[in-house]
Amino acid sequence: MKVTEENVLVVRRSLFDELGAFHGLNFQPQKYLDAFLSRGNNFFLPRPEAEINPAYKQIIPYALIAFQNKVAYYVRGKKAGEQRLVAKGSIGIGGHMSEEKDELLWQLDEAAYRAAVEREVNEEIKIDAPFEDRIVALLNDDTTEVGRVHLGVVHVFKLAEPKMEKREAMITGLTFLAKDELFARRETMETWSQICLDSLDRLLL
Repeated sequence: MKVTEENVLVVRRSLFDELGAFHGLNFQPQKYLDAFLSRGNNFFLPRPEAEINPAYKQIIPYALIAFQNKVAYYVRGKKAGEQRLVAKGSIGIGGHMSEEKDELLWQLDEAAYRAAVEREVNEEIKIDAPFEDRIVALLNDDTTEVGRVHLGVVHVFKLAEPKMEKREAMITGLTFLAKDELFARRETMETWSQICLDSLDRLLL
């Protein structure tokens, strides 16, 4: 059986530069999202091309799962889709926006985008509690090979109860940790998680 090549959602790097490129977190995400989600500004590319071509930025929802003052933490196992992040600790759940999974993205607006984000999170973990989903920041890091071709949309899912469990094999050791416990693991985390951790209080406001 032929494996279907995955097509992933991208925007042009030039659009990001026009809007104002930055490093780290930007706490005014709406300006960027309004442009990225406008018809004609986003489209799908074959993932193998998108992963190596810095002329494009893949849009990656990156959800922090929070309960009170604790945040979900896990380690990416060997089955992780992004092999460059295997064995790294993470506080972000999410992944690529895929043409095959997210057909609604052809008529992309914020409601369709948020529905796709919830689908992506629900593929990786099962949340058994009411939650509030807020977009709190954008995340960019051009200092790494992975970061140059990705742009994160940081969400915070605030859970009413600490009820979650993993669905995907690549998620190992899933647990809620307090800020000091997370900082004790900072050096083993992927870069995006380190960036979020360093501004955790502001992200969780």
